[in-house]
Amino acid sequence: MSTNLAQRLREGTTKSHSMAENVSFVKSFLGGVVDKKSYRQLVANLFFVYTAIEEEIENNKDNAFIKPIYFRELNRRVSLMNDLEYYYGFNWAAIIKPSSATQIYVDRIHYIGKLQPELLIAHAYTRYMGDLSGGQILKRIAQNAMNLPDDSGVAFYNFSQIQDDKSFKDMYRDTLNDLPVHDDQVKQIIAEANIAFNLNMKIFQELNSNLIKIMLMLLLSTLNSFRKKIS
Repeated sequence: MSTNLAQRLREGTTKSHSMAENVSFVKSFLGGVVDKKSYRQLVANLFFVYTAIEEEIENNKDNAFIKPIYFRELNRRVSLMNDLEYYYGFNWAAIIKPSSATQIYVDRIHYIGKLQPELLIAHAYTRYMGDLSGGQILKRIAQNAMNLPDDSGVAFYNFSQIQDDKSFKDMYRDTLNDLPVHDDQVKQIIAEANIAFNLNMKIFQELNSNLIKIMLMLLLSTLNSFRKKIS
């Protein structure tokens, strides 16, 4: 019997999804305004998040709840490594570190991976389905806003092992609906998905704060240059 988990997840996270999309950093991104320093920090943050998700899914791949959604073709860690090399250089691993909000996110994933692995379903759904659904649009925005050559710096959005995004998403939703979870677990997974959206939102808010700081620094630099010219 179907739990209708996929639809219940979508309906149960509508408000959180909307809130995340209305963070200034996200709105600016969708509007085509992308600061390269903030974006490369986002790529670094996502590297730590996906590393944690993929480690815990790998650790729990034989779990009855996780085994059905164990799709290695979704993994983003390697593609993020390619992007990090583009933005930071070959020594990227020695340069990047997770932001405060990212570390909280990573800790949450490892915590549930060890104690309540079925909740990893919420994080996989929140991230991977979002990536598949809007990835190509975000890729084009990033390329245009930062004048990126070809596919440089946007490997994250390329799911080379998935031939048909729509067919895969339909299959993934059917798999979610057939998971052997009872109603209380469904409610817990939906609650965890809302936590996942909130954790993502905190990362975006941090990036927005960084963007404001950068804009203020540029403004001050411009004002100082102007003063020197007229003095």
